[in-house]
Amino acid sequence: MNQGQRQLAHRTAGNRRGGITRLVSPGDVGQLIKPFVFLDRFQMEAGRGGKMGMHPHSGIATVTVIMDGAIEYSETTGSEGVLQTGGVEWMAAGNGVWHDGGPVEGQGVHGFQLWLALPAEDENGPSHSQYLAAPQVPQDGPVRVIIGRYGDAVSPIKPRASINYLHVKLEDGQRWTYTPPAGHDVAWVSVGNGALHAAGTVIGREVAVFEEGQAAITFVAEGATEFVLGSAVKHPYDLVTGYYSVHTSVAALAQGENEIQRIGKQLRSANLI
Repeated sequence: MNQGQRQLAHRTAGNRRGGITRLVSPGDVGQLIKPFVFLDRFQMEAGRGGKMGMHPHSGIATVTVIMDGAIEYSETTGSEGVLQTGGVEWMAAGNGVWHDGGPVEGQGVHGFQLWLALPAEDENGPSHSQYLAAPQVPQDGPVRVIIGRYGDAVSPIKPRASINYLHVKLEDGQRWTYTPPAGHDVAWVSVGNGALHAAGTVIGREVAVFEEGQAAITFVAEGATEFVLGSAVKHPYDLVTGYYSVHTSVAALAQGENEIQRIGKQLRSANLI
């Protein structure tokens, strides 16, 4: 196959509910692109609410990219604050964590939230989080590196698994070619604004999954275009899912759910949920 001509294997515009479009879930597209197992695009207008309410996770890391606006966040790791335009959240739930978040009062917000399935070594480990303001996100040309490496830019967020997660902005007509690192057989894009020409088609506000392989992918922007791209070594485990959790085995899921219940009891005792 010619470089830059890697074909699409799947595409979907997802399902929209209010200001959130669910593009990937563990039971559908997540099976194709694991460790990327969940993806929401959110676009909430000012004054429309949108707080998630305190809820739990285990076995995954959540990664939030704010393209415009601001969100408030708080979690049982002790972290809380406001993430502004260009900011990035990394929260590894590990064995269990509860968190809440949503638009800052009086402001709208637009961005993506991703879930990554953690490897067996980390899925029941300690929870921890890392938050980056826009100036802390390394950049090379049109590419902001959320996780991994691109060119001379290396993210300070360092998961165990080999993953690239990039936030890219292209001008109308701009061409950009992505060459995945060695071993990255999974690749996908999701467009937040504008459109992309790639693989002989036009990709709009949807998620597009490329066929597995390691060939380069060439994109040409139609209009001012902003998108996220993920590539990785494919997660080798089956996905064992709970309501808010993804693990590699039934035993690991049970351990995570037990910890979630323990934390939940503490929160209820303190009238926090």
